[in-house]
Amino acid sequence: MATPTTRARAGSPVDHVGRARLVLALSIGVTVALYLIPGGGRVAYPLVLISTLVHELGHGIAAVIAGGHFDLFKMHADGSGVTHWHGHVGSFARGFISAGGLVGPALIAAVAFVVARRARLARICLAVAAGALVLAAAIFVRGSFGLTFTLVLAGLCGVIAWRASEQVAHFTVVFLAVQLALSVYSRGDYLFTRSAGPGLPSDVEQMSRALGGPYWLWGWICGGFSALVLLLGAWLFLRGARRAAGAGAGGKPAPAVRPAYKM
Repeated sequence: MATPTTRARAGSPVDHVGRARLVLALSIGVTVALYLIPGGGRVAYPLVLISTLVHELGHGIAAVIAGGHFDLFKMHADGSGVTHWHGHVGSFARGFISAGGLVGPALIAAVAFVVARRARLARICLAVAAGALVLAAAIFVRGSFGLTFTLVLAGLCGVIAWRASEQVAHFTVVFLAVQLALSVYSRGDYLFTRSAGPGLPSDVEQMSRALGGPYWLWGWICGGFSALVLLLGAWLFLRGARRAAGAGAGGKPAPAVRPAYKM
């Protein structure tokens, strides 16, 4: 007796949504594994540098938004960094600038998640990132290590944008979005410490001085915000994939499955 079964066509909506889920799951899984397995920290070292780079850029961009001037930033081989800015701004603006390094990467991650809802836009996203990194290197980055790393990262983004397959570009954007959304946790202790080094207050301590409240409260707020962005970004990413899968050429609904019969 023939029994109806179903199977997804290659490139069908089911396949599209499944690939989106797989890309997101792999991105999160690889990230978690790198910080848990023995020796994974060495492999994750470039990811720490990426988080430092975007963290410092977040401070600088926040300074410009707050009416200050972004002078420069430096990165070091141990993964630390420092941003220099100046300007006559109020206490709220100072707190905003301090928060920029902690929550800025998460905001960029949210944009990347939205863009990644369409795999074909991944190349454009990486090309824009490559150009922005080259611009940052030319204007703001100081020190040979930071300059070298920024240009190497820009080159990798450019190569993937122009030469890699659409699938590789798509995975790269989602993977980087996950890294940025989780970057505040790569050194979770930094969220709950007063000092970033000898004589240098941490970002949350600077927020406490500018805005009031204990430093650890601002650590919880910034950490919670980043977690919320990851969840919201993942939801938007998968929701966009389902919407894209629900429309065929010309905006017409595309069938999800085709019938097959077995005896």
